[in-house]
Amino acid sequence: MRKHRTSSLRLFSVCRSFLVGGLASLSPILIVHAQPTPTISAAIGEGSSAKPGALSEKQTERANGLIDKALKSDLAYEILESLTTEIGPRLAGSEGEARAREWGVRTFKSLGFKNSRIETFELPYWSRVKETASISAPFPQALAITALGNSVATPEGGLEGEVVRFASLADLKDAPLSGLEGKIVFVDEPMTRTMDGSGYGPAVAKRSGAANEAGRRGAIAALIRSVGTDSRRMPHTGSMRYQQGIVRVPTAALSNPDADQLARAIKLASAMEAGPVRVAMNIQVMTRESTVSGNVVAEIPGKTDEIIVIGGHLDSWDLGTGAVDDGAGIAITAAAAKLIHDLPGRPRRTIRIIMWGAEEVGLYGARAYAAQHKDELHRHVMASESDFGAGNIWQVQSRVGPEDIAAFKTIVRPIARLGASWRGNNANGGPDVTPLRTAGVPVFSLR
Repeated sequence: MRKHRTSSLRLFSVCRSFLVGGLASLSPILIVHAQPTPTISAAIGEGSSAKPGALSEKQTERANGLIDKALKSDLAYEILESLTTEIGPRLAGSEGEARAREWGVRTFKSLGFKNSRIETFELPYWSRVKETASISAPFPQALAITALGNSVATPEGGLEGEVVRFASLADLKDAPLSGLEGKIVFVDEPMTRTMDGSGYGPAVAKRSGAANEAGRRGAIAALIRSVGTDSRRMPHTGSMRYQQGIVRVPTAALSNPDADQLARAIKLASAMEAGPVRVAMNIQVMTRESTVSGNVVAEIPGKTDEIIVIGGHLDSWDLGTGAVDDGAGIAITAAAAKLIHDLPGRPRRTIRIIMWGAEEVGLYGARAYAAQHKDELHRHVMASESDFGAGNIWQVQSRVGPEDIAAFKTIVRPIARLGASWRGNNANGGPDVTPLRTAGVPVFSLR
């Protein structure tokens, strides 16, 4: 069993590892558009006899060598195993996340990276204490729910009310502002499964949307179908935000099978004229105005003061060990950086590896990093976060200057052997590099 798990993560996840590693190994030609330095196009073949717009023989050989090494390496799995086993869940601002930061510093040092440190920041704290729900009438049975991050609590002892189902968030928004007083809103909108994850954005809108629209209409609580496409009784949590001036109502996600069950109960109760379906909910939470989180940062010093950023987010939700979201990203980028570290000589540009804190609850670590490093953002020439799970990489997206698109497509040619290709110049780079991208730093994304 261990051999199978190791092989799966190595052969699939590490494909992403190489792409990050391959691009980072070509750091002399990764250059930010509109900076007072040569363009990527001009840098291709720099210091070699390569034709303009082509990789040199040495660059291609080095990229292929990194791919070969990564395919044989168990390092990404070992890092992930260590994080998820020794630390476990890492809710933002929690004791678990604090231990994870110390783990991160130790891990970076053990890999030989320099300047390993924790850069702290503050944020509000939220955690769940209790969450239960059940159909109380006319078909009594338990429901599997989880409170959404930042949800307010129910009254002590819980609440109960008639459930009103809406097939989509749009349907709820179209509903009259009266008629839902004292009731529980149920938004039963499914997520569409897509290869590139594009179904997530539309589906996640109902987390905050259901809460705010329910509060606007006088409802006492909101339930949503989990944002996910699995068929297990494991409800998916995630962060939500209340709008200013709206009554805040407790909000939770039902697992997909439980959402199906509740929808069937509502339909059957109506057909049988058995009366409205009523649900009892009890959600208790703990909050603090301020707590401490932090980003763990380390570097492979380069020959210049320009910086390439790669990383993942260290925090996770508290319902699991965060292996996929985003332990995989932490492991992949650290292992990729290790490949660069072990090459002879120093990279032209500094490779900065970041374990961002408090991503899940609102990109607090991302904003803190951009603020704390604002005076050196002009030296950031490329950034990417691995926060899309683990698996075969099939596409690469860039966001560079128009004159550099052709060169970027050239850069990614070596990973065509892995089944990946360039798919456009509209990359977001990953959630935690959003402030960097907004500041004009070029980014790339792997899918």
